[in-house]
Amino acid sequence: MAPFATISVLVENSVASYDVMAEHGLSFWIDTGPRCILFDTGQSNLIIANARKLNIDLDAVDTVILSHGHYDHTGGLADVLANAGGEVKIYLHPLAMLPRYHKSNKISREIGMPTHCADILQAKNTGIQTTTAPTEIAKGITITGEIPRIHPEEEDDQGFYQDVEGTNIDRIPDDQSLFMNTPAGTVVVLGCAHSGAINTLDYIYKLTNGQPIVAVMGGTHLHAASERRIAWTIDSLRRFGIRKIYPAHCTGAKAVQAIWAAFPGKCSTCGVGTKLQF
Repeated sequence: MAPFATISVLVENSVASYDVMAEHGLSFWIDTGPRCILFDTGQSNLIIANARKLNIDLDAVDTVILSHGHYDHTGGLADVLANAGGEVKIYLHPLAMLPRYHKSNKISREIGMPTHCADILQAKNTGIQTTTAPTEIAKGITITGEIPRIHPEEEDDQGFYQDVEGTNIDRIPDDQSLFMNTPAGTVVVLGCAHSGAINTLDYIYKLTNGQPIVAVMGGTHLHAASERRIAWTIDSLRRFGIRKIYPAHCTGAKAVQAIWAAFPGKCSTCGVGTKLQF
């Protein structure tokens, strides 16, 4: 029986193969046979070189999903579109191109979508769809749109702002994830899960009427989380009975170590070159 989809990691903070390179960012290639979908684009043109090394033909991409508007998920967009062989449909939240800054130790740095990528989107007359609600983009593949934030444990201030002065807090409302309804159950792909990983999984569980979540991959934004929040997240993950967890990108070494320890035999690496079938 052919798999529902093959997912290949094109960009991530680490590598799973000697002939590819890592960068701080994320990009997943989702191949269903009839459809070739790119979930995020990393932060640079590295996605092009990695795809070539992995024998993935970006010329075939027909859909790009942007999980949110940060540079490390959108910076490769211009190069992806330049290498596409045909019309590409792009899904993003309407607020994904807002100015974005991170402030730490009184120093602000810009972290939004790179200007040249935003300019391409603004000039593109067709093929762009903004998503705030759940949207099916292919048979059995859905974007969440905005995610309800029901757990106060996942509310935190990690220095994100919409202005360089750091006066307008950015809650990153454009954060969205993807899920696939496979024969085995639901497979979830996270960008950074700025809405909270558990908020995201609870929402997807509700949208799928309680279908089992069999696999979760991507960033959980726990790299700066307290031990208390990491422990709460692990306890909450147990509710779902997830078979495979692929923590990546912004999860952070401390949280990755804790998750692996809590779910022995259920965790795997998710570096560039990883290929998964569902």
